[in-house]
Amino acid sequence: MAVTLRLKRLGRRNRPFYRICVFDAHTRRDGRTIEELGFYDPVNPKEGLNFELNEERAKYWLSVGAQPSETVRSLLKSRNIQVPNPRAARRRRKKEQAKTKAKA
Repeated sequence: MAVTLRLKRLGRRNRPFYRICVFDAHTRRDGRTIEELGFYDPVNPKEGLNFELNEERAKYWLSVGAQPSETVRSLLKSRNIQVPNPRAARRRRKKEQAKTKAKA
């Protein structure tokens, strides 16, 4: 099952409010979540009150292979949470395999 970290939109018209949630990749935007990790309020100007995240659970989901959306990725980077890049790991493995073949 492919799992993603995405935003779920709440709030009224012209006043968005988002929850940072764990979804199955095939679920619609505001559909059923696996787990809610925090919230993001882009309209609130106060720095500490516009973004909250359960960092421990976010790190867990990233460690088991969940892929964040671009917006969630930038929010995680703002909290200094390292987001693994599967493409970079794949490239690294290919380079290592090429080196071992060249040595042999």
